[in-house]
Amino acid sequence: MIDSTLSTSQETEDYEMVPYRSQSPGAYRNKRFLVFGTGLSGIAAAKLLIKNQIWVVLYDGKEDLDIPALRAQYPVLGKTAIYAGTLPEEVLSEIDIAVLSPGVPTDLPLVNHMRELGIAIWGEIELAYVFSRGRVLAVTGTNGKTTTTTLLGEIMKETFSDVQVVGNIGIPYTGIADKTTRDTVIVAEISSFQLETIHSFCPQVSAILNITPDHLNRHHTMENYIAVKESITKNQNGFHTCVLNYEDPILRRFGERLMTNVVFFSSARRLERGVSLFADEIHYANAKMDVVVCRTGELQLIGKHNYENVMAAVAMAISFGAPLEVIRGVVKKFRAVEHRIEYVDTKRGVRFYNDSKGTNPDAAIQAIRAMEWPTLLIGGGYDKNADYREWIEAFDGKVKKFVLLGATREKIAETALSCGFPKKDILFVESLEEAVRLCYANAEPGDAVLLSPACASWGMFANYEERGRIFKELVRELEE
Repeated sequence: MIDSTLSTSQETEDYEMVPYRSQSPGAYRNKRFLVFGTGLSGIAAAKLLIKNQIWVVLYDGKEDLDIPALRAQYPVLGKTAIYAGTLPEEVLSEIDIAVLSPGVPTDLPLVNHMRELGIAIWGEIELAYVFSRGRVLAVTGTNGKTTTTTLLGEIMKETFSDVQVVGNIGIPYTGIADKTTRDTVIVAEISSFQLETIHSFCPQVSAILNITPDHLNRHHTMENYIAVKESITKNQNGFHTCVLNYEDPILRRFGERLMTNVVFFSSARRLERGVSLFADEIHYANAKMDVVVCRTGELQLIGKHNYENVMAAVAMAISFGAPLEVIRGVVKKFRAVEHRIEYVDTKRGVRFYNDSKGTNPDAAIQAIRAMEWPTLLIGGGYDKNADYREWIEAFDGKVKKFVLLGATREKIAETALSCGFPKKDILFVESLEEAVRLCYANAEPGDAVLLSPACASWGMFANYEERGRIFKELVRELEE
């Protein structure tokens, strides 16, 4: 085994040799843009265009949009035309490029009409990429994106002087695009919604962590969803690297077709090249070296899925030239991101964990597998047409009480009963507050209470962050 203190940067491509994007904001001065959506991404996109003195109109499908309040909140909009509900045909006839916010489905009748008119359909990620400089590392996958992106961002910040962590993680890429230079390193979490509208977007290093059913109400078929996730690599070439999960059969096959440099990670076998978990050690190996990055007992994270997130971040960082000692130091001190199996508190010997970011069954499976104690589980929420059977089957006798709320509670309960889960241990509640108090009343010292809904938060909360914050507040208010 080679000395584990060896820097791995000499094993990577020289990314300074990778051609930079040739576009400049000036190339679009004579184009007319429509920004569709007035949320965080839409406003950031509009601001970027306005700052670059490019003609733009803002549109939102909500007829009750309070336009004066929007202008008051964002003075930079100035006299920018804003439309709500209906978009006049004469306005559409002037548009060259429409920038869709991630929440806008690409198959809306209005969007299809734009295509018929010859309007180019971009997303916020494409706009930001065209208007920015620097090198990009991009992470996608059904689950683990935020943890991997955050960890990778911390490694990059210890390695480079100008690092921006953006994307689906909550910071619009367009919000920092005009601040970037050739020396900027951009670490981006990219969702399937954002990948639907990329054209030239090309990361130096990409990663697809896993692919399991999700957002089928948006993508309609699993084939569509897989194709969108895989499109993160569509502009990559032999200068670039894609990191893939060897234990995901979809991604293993995909890796065999790619023309990029492929680096696999595996939690089930030792790879001759790539990052592997075996025994309790995470290894990195290539043709010249095989080193221990760290031991799982040295990590602040729990659960095999988190070890996979660490391996993906390690593979991306090494591929980008980060020294192994820097990587090792960061991964050992890194703690779970907010809302992802986040330890909240212990009350009367009962541990509380917030996994509000577990918005699909696969994510919730990873959370329940990480629990080492008898668990009272809170689930349910918005229905994304998911199948909950594998989630229930993963309980493995750990779940003492299954507390359900939201639009999916009956559907989940029916699935649980068909899987043999005891009816007496399924409880319906009307609110998250009722769920927390009911779990606390039924818990014993040594138990855990886990919020891991396997569903989106819409309909009861603005987003999963709000759901998680409220859960933590409710836990902290419980009497000792």
